[in-house]
Amino acid sequence: MLEQKNQTITENTSTSSKRYERTKRLVQGAMFAALITVGAFIKIPMPIMSFTLQFLFTMLAGYTLGGKWGAAAVCIYIAMGLIGLPVFSEGGGISYVLKPSFGYIIGFAAGAYVTGTIANRVPKPGYPRLFAAAFAGLAVVYILGVGYLYVIKRFYIGDTIELMPFILYYILPDSLGDITLCVIASLLSKRLIPLINRK
Repeated sequence: MLEQKNQTITENTSTSSKRYERTKRLVQGAMFAALITVGAFIKIPMPIMSFTLQFLFTMLAGYTLGGKWGAAAVCIYIAMGLIGLPVFSEGGGISYVLKPSFGYIIGFAAGAYVTGTIANRVPKPGYPRLFAAAFAGLAVVYILGVGYLYVIKRFYIGDTIELMPFILYYILPDSLGDITLCVIASLLSKRLIPLINRK
């Protein structure tokens, strides 16, 4: 009887702990969705095209929440924009999927997942793992973002630019800024991951 009672208490404690963790992650996910929205309107001017701080906040979401919850936070942000809330840098609405830059937004979700998954394979990741996670996430963002951009410009808008000049034109000018954001996010996450995951 006593053993059964102890087992029931253990199960209830485990259930409460899981609920607490789920609620905690949902709140943190909503917080990062708000930060990503703010980041969409903080523009850093570059020679050819400006970039925003969205990438920084999506990486931090992956770092601190893990791959699954980090991607979920970005997906919340994407859903808000697609239902019409003006959270994207140029507005919102379902028609935004035809914007050439929408591939980068999709890339942010995938990049957050990759960054978070790689970084959180160990409880206390060191800088080599954090940097590797950031640049892996950046690669995913670029593959999806530039690929989507090329398809929309080539087949929807009708731009006849060739693939290699296109890549050189859209990747190289912004790569320095994005690499800088990778370094900043890695440095910040070294401090943030233990704080976020603290019981």
